[in-house]
Parts: sequence; C-alpha cells; structure tokens
Amino acid sequence: MKIAVLGTGMVGDTIGSKLIELGHEVRMGSRTANNEKAQAFVSKNGDKASAGTFADAAAFGEIIFNCTAGGGSIEALNMAGIEHLNGKILIDIANPLDFSKGAPPSLIPSLSNTNSLGEEIQKTFPSLKVVKTLNTMWCGLMVNPGMLNNGDHTNFISGNDAEAKQKVKSILNTFGWKNENFLDLGDISAARGTESVLPVWLRIWSATQNGAFNFKVVS
Repeated sequence: MKIAVLGTGMVGDTIGSKLIELGHEVRMGSRTANNEKAQAFVSKNGDKASAGTFADAAAFGEIIFNCTAGGGSIEALNMAGIEHLNGKILIDIANPLDFSKGAPPSLIPSLSNTNSLGEEIQKTFPSLKVVKTLNTMWCGLMVNPGMLNNGDHTNFISGNDAEAKQKVKSILNTFGWKNENFLDLGDISAARGTESVLPVWLRIWSATQNGAFNFKVVS
C-alpha cells in the first residue's frame, strides 16, 4: 500500500519506518520538499521511502497518518490540499499541545474540553474519514505493543466511519495490536477524552522518567 506520513518528528519517523518494514511504500511530507529530517528518513529506509511536501505526500498516499504537531495540523492539511485528501482515511495521532508557557505543555484551549483536534480536522475537512488512535502512548509502543505486558494494554480508537475504523484496526493488527485490546469509544467527539489523557501521560513520564508505559482498562 502507498501511505503518506505527515510530519518529520520522532512519531512520523517511527510510524513510517515500521510501515516500510511491513512492506508498504511511504512518502513523508513536510513544509518543504528537501526537509533534512525527511531526507534522513529516506536514506535510512531505502527504496520504499520517499519524501516531499505535504501536498506531494497526501497525493501519493492511499491512507494518511497525521504525525504533525497538533497546533499545526490544520495548517499542514490545508497545505496538503483538499483535492489530495478527498475520501481518504486520515489516522490522526496528533495532540493539541500548547508549549507557549513552557513545559509541561497544556492543551490548546480552543481544541480541548468542548472540542478536540480530531473533531476540528473532521469539521474542516468533511470528506476525510478521520480515525483517532495511538495518541495516548509513546511512539515505541505504537509500533511494538508487545514490548509491554505481552501487548495486553488498551489502544483507544474513535471516528465517525465504522468501515474506516475497521481498516485502521487491520493496519494496526500488523503492528502487533490484538483486536481485544482496541477500545472503540464511538464517534470522533471521543477524541476530546483521549487527547485529554496527555496532561496525565506527561506527568507520569516526568515522575518515572520512562515513556514505556500505557493504560489498561479493567472492568
């Protein structure tokens, strides 16, 4: 499959590299066609990796991973171009973190509590099939859930399109996620809840100095 990864940070690199390892073709998108981190990603991953602008990547991908910084996600998708997004699944991993007052970051007020980044993307680009998942954990666990408790921990998923969510689950199954560890929270408004996990996640990370942890819902 041809997959677009928007964003050149640690999350985008980790997701893109895993997808290539699984045999997919990945184009990493950024603001400029010659982004240094994107070029390093290509050099590291070989023939199945390529890089370009957000628009280049979105046009290339049958499915799109949003791994951009949450505060810039809408701008990045506007740069990708609505004509390259229409009808596609967007797997939204981003979180609307506000670093304006330093660390630890808070959530961007306009994208929290009564709104979320996932909802804002869906509202701004109604033809996209936005699926929110993987955003409540460290990127190492995203692509290798088995490294913790034999993979027995919770991955939340939400979105308005049931078929799109099933397709995303199938992709994440190849990462090692078991179906019994997905918790479907319903429509995209559930992103308000999962994005709100981040302040807790960041405090746990600060207290333990270890990102290799996750939440498990027990009932």
